[in-house]
Amino acid sequence: MANFPSIFNDVIGPVMRGPSSSHCAASLRIGRICRDLMDGEFTDILIEFDPKGSLATTHKSQGSDMGLFGGFLGWEAHDDRLITATDSIKESGIALKIDITDIQADHPNTYKFTLRNTKEQHELTAISIGGGMIDVIEIDGNGVTMEGDYFEVLVYCTELGNIPDFIEKFIPNESVQFLDGASKFLQIKALNFPPNDVLHMLGQMKEVRTIKCIAPVLPILSRNGMEVPFDTCERMLEFNADKNLELWQLAVRYESERGAISEEEVISRMGDIVDIMKEAIQIGLGGTDFDDRILGAQSPVFKEKLESKSLLEGNITNTIIMYVSAMMEVKSSMGVIVAAPTAGSCGALPGAVIATADCLGLSRQETVRAMLAASVVGIFIAAHATFAAEVGGCQAECGSGAGMAAAALVYMAGGSLPQSLAAASTALQNSLGMICDPIGNRVEAPCLGKNVLAATNALSCANMALANYDPLIPIDEVVDTMDKVGKLMDSSLRCTALGGLSVTKTAKEIEARLGESTSPIAFKSC
Repeated sequence: MANFPSIFNDVIGPVMRGPSSSHCAASLRIGRICRDLMDGEFTDILIEFDPKGSLATTHKSQGSDMGLFGGFLGWEAHDDRLITATDSIKESGIALKIDITDIQADHPNTYKFTLRNTKEQHELTAISIGGGMIDVIEIDGNGVTMEGDYFEVLVYCTELGNIPDFIEKFIPNESVQFLDGASKFLQIKALNFPPNDVLHMLGQMKEVRTIKCIAPVLPILSRNGMEVPFDTCERMLEFNADKNLELWQLAVRYESERGAISEEEVISRMGDIVDIMKEAIQIGLGGTDFDDRILGAQSPVFKEKLESKSLLEGNITNTIIMYVSAMMEVKSSMGVIVAAPTAGSCGALPGAVIATADCLGLSRQETVRAMLAASVVGIFIAAHATFAAEVGGCQAECGSGAGMAAAALVYMAGGSLPQSLAAASTALQNSLGMICDPIGNRVEAPCLGKNVLAATNALSCANMALANYDPLIPIDEVVDTMDKVGKLMDSSLRCTALGGLSVTKTAKEIEARLGESTSPIAFKSC
């Protein structure tokens, strides 16, 4: 079944708390699916991570544990109780065990679960693929694909019997797959759950052992026959040849067709996201406080220096630095942010766009349009590369944010669509090879500096494009190169905290100090 990136699934979002979308938001979504598989009841849960993957070294400090626990409890990714998820899961009476063991994982962000309650046991394996996106790849010994973008019904059965005929007659669906592995079941993907009376009739059939209803965890659903107007820059330009749409309008057209939602809803959703971003920046500028982090609140001090004219000139640049810092500080203090395109890079795009809008006196409408324009570049990356630092290094996160922001800034300055694409290409080229090497196993440093670098890279590239600098390499080829370069990086430089600055003497001292923290957000395993 063909799938295409969604702006609100893959590129801008989720709205969340925590240091990392690949860890916190993705694991929470996986936990929610586990919860539905067990009808909301657990007695004990075994969680296994592969020693060769990224989660073995980062699941505590970067929030996978927190996200999983919140998901098991049925919470949302922005729930204010997430900071106490470890305490809450203990109070629930669920017995948890986390093992680092060879599970033969092919993906660095692989989660394997054994789930039990008083009535049943199930096994589930899932991966986090970047920016909060997930894929459940195995349930009870059967290979599946479950990305959280359908209403899923699993019909466990002794044999098929008359079940297919019943489904064809009573349950409208997008697909039905019979999985005949260790545990037989039919996987039904639909746009809504069947009515309760239909589920009751299905459950009464002699072949049926049990039925599991698994709700979607993504905001935009998929469907059969789904089409999009483009998924590369080249195809976008062909599509636009006789339309002359602006970049933000192309984003609206894309997401409307991708999600089967109105163009007005696309704009409204992005407006809500911009409002959340603005609020986070203002909270950050007011000062944040949190025990379990490396860096304190620095943006208020930067603001004071900027207002007293103690900094080198550069109004937009300095405002960008201040806003990026504020956003990153809200993230590291467990405030609500938008993963755009990821939580680890949540400062670059909104920091650059909102700071520029404020400096230029642009309206909310223009800011929303700029964010939509940025999203188009994100579509190309999501479709043909990755946002996951565990797969592609920080070029996948901050690098992507830079390319997206550069396109937006050109639009805000009144530049042309070709100039936006030129700016995005140049910014992505400048980011190739950027490693991910978190200090103290936290998504704070050098992440803050890399977010600032990404945002100011975007500003520089926007001005270069507005002056008609030639990027030489088309953006599609740059995105393809990003994917190849990321795969060439050693795993120690891809968010495992096993290389780069992560293993310096000072970083190890910081890590040891934070490991002794008694804060509930220190993510100690149960």
